[in-house]
Amino acid sequence: MARADRLFRLLHALRSLPAPVTAARLAEETGVSERTLYRDIDGLRAGGALIDGAAGYGYTLTEDPALPPQMFTRLEVEALVLGLAEVRQAGDPALAKAADAALAKITATLPERVQRHAIHAVQQTYRYEQRPPVPPHIGIIREACWNESALDITYLDKGDTVTHRRILPLSIVFIDRSQMLLAWCTLRQGYRRFHLNRMQSVTDTTESFRPRRVPLLRDFLAQLRAERLSQSPRAPHPSGPGPAADGPE
Repeated sequence: MARADRLFRLLHALRSLPAPVTAARLAEETGVSERTLYRDIDGLRAGGALIDGAAGYGYTLTEDPALPPQMFTRLEVEALVLGLAEVRQAGDPALAKAADAALAKITATLPERVQRHAIHAVQQTYRYEQRPPVPPHIGIIREACWNESALDITYLDKGDTVTHRRILPLSIVFIDRSQMLLAWCTLRQGYRRFHLNRMQSVTDTTESFRPRRVPLLRDFLAQLRAERLSQSPRAPHPSGPGPAADGPE
């Protein structure tokens, strides 16, 4: 492993593991010997990282040179912690792991006083009701949204009919008990909402529809808002997707 990659992994371990972290644990995380680990600690310190501790006591990253200092209010810190905790509970394993890594990176950039607010946040989130299993193809769908590539899906629609469709994936929406995909359906030639747990198979075609995702999504959301307002004139202006004319497929 290149030294730069090794030092990056060491910084990530120092950010994310409970401090102080022993040399043995850091060596295990980075895949090096303890002798190499001590040299890498010295290298990070020479590069400007403030790392408290010594061999036999464990190490704590007190100032991270790789990330700019962040200033958040106490309420902003609470919002970050609460939001990322919700992602850990609602998301798939990859998204939950990313939420943990994001919180560790953010916390590492905070002054010590604000770090304590993040570590001992007043507000927490718990979900006692069992959530449905995360669909196994959510990673493929997320990548297709990022890459703006069409998907071929086998779908069990609301009439329990199996259909084969090519869709342009726009956005994944997390609702109370499931996830939906907002998409343009080439079979129906219109915007549709698909329940992820009704997708029986998902294949990335690599057929690009870039740069259409953003304008398509903007138009779809505008349509959903207009439909909600027309159905309930007194309803407050919605901040997210509401029911479509056909409802979800």
